[in-house]
Amino acid sequence: MPVPTHELKLAIVNAATGQPLGTKAAPSADGTLVVRDFPDDGPSPAQWQLTPAPTPQDDKTYVIRNAADGKVLDNPATADRGVRRQDAAAGKKSQQWHVVPVEGEAGLYFIEDISGDVVLDLADPGEVDTRIILSAYDDSALSQRWRFVTAEPERTSDPVLRWTPLSHWNGRQSWRLDRSPALRPAPDASPSFSDVLLVLDRFGSNPGAGGWNTVGPSHFPTPTGQPGWWAGVGARFLADTTGKGRQDIVGLKPAKGAVTSSGRGDGMFDDDERVLHPPAPSAKPADLWTLADMTGDGRPDVVVLSAEGVRVSSQAEDGTFAPAGGELVLKAFGHGPQAGAWSTDKHPRFLADTTGDGRLDLIGCHDDGVWISLQDEEGKYAPLGDEPALRAFGHHEEAGGWLADKHPRFLADTTGDGRLDLIGCHDDGLWISLQDEDGTFAEPLYVLDDFGGAQGWSSATEHPRFLLSTASEEAVDIVGFGPQGVVVARGRGDGTFEPAHIVLNDFGEAQGWSSSRHLRLLADVTGDGHPDIVGFGDEGVWVAHNRGDGRFEQAQLVCRGFGHSDDAGAWRVDRHPRFLTDITGDGRVDIVGFGGPGVFVARNLHRRFRTR
Repeated sequence: MPVPTHELKLAIVNAATGQPLGTKAAPSADGTLVVRDFPDDGPSPAQWQLTPAPTPQDDKTYVIRNAADGKVLDNPATADRGVRRQDAAAGKKSQQWHVVPVEGEAGLYFIEDISGDVVLDLADPGEVDTRIILSAYDDSALSQRWRFVTAEPERTSDPVLRWTPLSHWNGRQSWRLDRSPALRPAPDASPSFSDVLLVLDRFGSNPGAGGWNTVGPSHFPTPTGQPGWWAGVGARFLADTTGKGRQDIVGLKPAKGAVTSSGRGDGMFDDDERVLHPPAPSAKPADLWTLADMTGDGRPDVVVLSAEGVRVSSQAEDGTFAPAGGELVLKAFGHGPQAGAWSTDKHPRFLADTTGDGRLDLIGCHDDGVWISLQDEEGKYAPLGDEPALRAFGHHEEAGGWLADKHPRFLADTTGDGRLDLIGCHDDGLWISLQDEDGTFAEPLYVLDDFGGAQGWSSATEHPRFLLSTASEEAVDIVGFGPQGVVVARGRGDGTFEPAHIVLNDFGEAQGWSSSRHLRLLADVTGDGHPDIVGFGDEGVWVAHNRGDGRFEQAQLVCRGFGHSDDAGAWRVDRHPRFLTDITGDGRVDIVGFGGPGVFVARNLHRRFRTR
């Protein structure tokens, strides 16, 4: 894992003892540093901040500063080899340290003197503490390995008060207001959301609301309704089905196909459920659906990855789709043997404009590598060739051994030339294949030793990763939810990335977030053009505002609903999809969730009157 940035407070914990770095129980005048136990009823362990050195020799040189008094780690070169806590002096070499990841040990680091000859180590244990010294490298010494543990997040919310019964000796009973485990948004939370409102008693998981359940496979690279993601039978989502700018509810119903309830543009939806597009006669549960404008006329069409291949039903001006079962436009990318035997749990597929010509192409990562079918000016798709476009990013070992549930792959323009490049997170880190002017993908390059399994990113679902710009009109960055919090690697605009840093001590495993209970997304909830972090946690919806430079503010609870706990609605990841999309037309995303009784909405009020 990457090191936290200098703004985050953290404990520095020795891997051999599990004890944090700090001062003696009775601090000495010389500033000697030790590791020791900190009892629960005593002072808290020291917290530190990593500040990039003013004139670093490389990108791993830091000043390690005490968060309380500003003093820093110093190597006074004394005979006892001890490390001290001293006043900071600008540019002083003895106060600069390299933080070097331990190879093959995610989250562990060597802290070495700027000379690179010695590292932080432990002396012989004392009675109550163990002194910190500098020793020569010993790869087998666990005492030379350190872990950075970020401080608890400073989230903003208010406790909910409830009436608690009081019993008296004479049998009488009274009531008082008392705190409860539930939380609610703080009065100044921004943006603010309305109370959660049930707007439609359909499309829910309860029997009375339709008994919806995802029975087919689903592949959602991004649950924001953008072209390029796929949904299986039983899925529910929101999309502009008419091209008029309104978000409608769409559900994929067994035997009926795609059904919809039209949005009214004011946060409400029509009560009736009508068939949007019937399934093909040969429809299978393994089919994947999406809505995308395939012709450039502003109206979305239905695209299905079927057993036979890719089927497209174009939308006419009257809103109908033809042909009913879809036209077979490409005998490839389907789950049947005649179409390549593509599998959702092995082979990611994308629908995107790879060349910048405004037409959507089909791209997929199969066993032997990357296959591409470009769409021409007439809307026709080119048949696949005899060889893959790139023998990489594939499921089989000879193509890299990429696993769908462990190694996410993306399409993004990392160079600003309008063409999409291929990016993937493998075990060892980040790989990229750049697309040139001829549409050819270059051999993948290893560009970053992070966001991979070896750095603690165990799965694609547990540790979501996104490629997008965190600042307006700048290069694409990588944002990921790692074990210790939010990690960002800023893009340089040339297909490479700056070193990754933990920029927020929240939304990670260490703060209690889990893919089995919580959703974590990126969306612009304030309308300032910068993507914010939105997390559906236990207590409700948390938002961390984007500062516009790859960093995020501490999270605020903005909506008491759509959360995992009973007080927040008892929402479940496997049954209750939730989305961020503008359903009122005011340019700010609202929250829409498919719960048990039906469809729930919380409108984005920004700084307007709050209804809670």
